[in-house]
Amino acid sequence: MSEHHHHHNVSGKNLFLTIVLNIIITLSQIVGGIMSGSLALLSDAMHNFSDVLALFIAYAANRLAARPNDITKTFGYKRAEILAALFNASVLIGIAIFLIIEAFHKLYHPEVINSVWVIGLGALSIVLNTASVLLIKDDSHDNMNVKAAYLHLLTDVMTSVAVVGGGVLMYYFGIFWIDPLISALIAVYLIWASAGLVRESSGILMQFTPKGLDVDAVVHAIEEEPEVEDVHHIHVWQLDDNHIHLEAHLDFKEDVVLSVSNRVIERLEKKLHDSFDIEHMTFQCEYGRDDSKEVIV
Repeated sequence: MSEHHHHHNVSGKNLFLTIVLNIIITLSQIVGGIMSGSLALLSDAMHNFSDVLALFIAYAANRLAARPNDITKTFGYKRAEILAALFNASVLIGIAIFLIIEAFHKLYHPEVINSVWVIGLGALSIVLNTASVLLIKDDSHDNMNVKAAYLHLLTDVMTSVAVVGGGVLMYYFGIFWIDPLISALIAVYLIWASAGLVRESSGILMQFTPKGLDVDAVVHAIEEEPEVEDVHHIHVWQLDDNHIHLEAHLDFKEDVVLSVSNRVIERLEKKLHDSFDIEHMTFQCEYGRDDSKEVIV
């Protein structure tokens, strides 16, 4: 059995700073949305409030996942961040559906909006959200939990640009129906951006085979070993963003001693880690056992 660790150290400090920035944005846009009567600004404020929740959950999950394993939690809290990612993405989809309903209501009953508030606070949101995105950009590549928070922030930058653009159109041309239209477009994008993350995090929690991993190629690599007759009863799953686990039954051609099986397992650990990035392997060694030889049982 072998285990290799390549954790990407997520900066809790950067996550905390993004929480502070998004609290400022949210409070400013709530006040501005009420003062101006802009649904797009209130939509953006609600989206930013979801960011505050998402970032707080991401921060808490990040701290929780770092806690050590113990006898009652042999895997520790590694999946806390996957749960947080699923929750945050699901919340975004719910918010988006609510915004679409509100946008259609506003399209049928357009209101005059104070566009100066919309432009000013939209611009503030662009600046602060861009700073937030840059703070956690590097961590988002290797951590699904931070990726969920990063998606929240990245969509906020784009939605704020749309809000400012709508504010300009309202200010110069009096096109007030553009406000709910922008709100609806923001919502549609939120659903599209979040759906993939829901699928990915759900797949990990359901212990599906990791995306992009070819089980047939893994079987072939194992059966290349001259001492191995066949491999069966394979399970491959992902513990979190960084750990792929594999367990399987190995049928040996001869009734070998433990030292020989150990050498075979050591070769397999290196081969499967280097070729498939599998980090934790458990093999049940067998000879002449009458059990199912199906690869997937």
